[in-house]
Amino acid sequence: MNTCTSQAPLADVTAVVLAGGRGARLGGVDKGLEELCGRPLIAHIIAALIPQCGTLMINANRNKERYAAFGYPVISDDDSEFLGPLAGMLSALQAVQTRYVLCVPCDAPLLPADLTTRLWHALKDEKAQASVARSSDGLQPVYVLLDTSLRDKLHLYLDSGARKTADWLQSVAAVETDFSDCPTMFLNLNTAADRITLLQNMQEAASC
Repeated sequence: MNTCTSQAPLADVTAVVLAGGRGARLGGVDKGLEELCGRPLIAHIIAALIPQCGTLMINANRNKERYAAFGYPVISDDDSEFLGPLAGMLSALQAVQTRYVLCVPCDAPLLPADLTTRLWHALKDEKAQASVARSSDGLQPVYVLLDTSLRDKLHLYLDSGARKTADWLQSVAAVETDFSDCPTMFLNLNTAADRITLLQNMQEAASC
């Protein structure tokens, strides 16, 4: 864990919830709208992010009116082919007015309260343009803080036909930030078993 005590410039961070996928592993459901503990997953995520950013947006390619009802701007990918997380990140980089974009998935509600701060300190310490979370199981490329100066590089990468988030992050020398002390933050919803695990952990964390 980074022990630096200076505060991240939260007002200069836009948090973007990536809810633009197909939800294929869960039968095509819109995972951000799936309910756990009586609320859609995205509601839990918004509650965790609001203290950690200046503004918030939702990246969604379907059910846009339902997402807009949460009261935040909804942005969609330029392409309608569901090109994956990088397409959502590019949409975010093109839409925000802040210096930094914090991206997180729509189905992982147990975010730590210092997610932005830790990613930002790692980015600044290494003079990097991107900071990505790493768990004890490896890189977690959809938990990432990006400098908006990366917009053109990401556009070129997607135009080349490439789609792998981890490969792009490596190409821009993203610094890896250790979150192995926060294993539950990476629990997400892909299967029925995942739903049970999430419920148990949310109850233990008093998130229900």
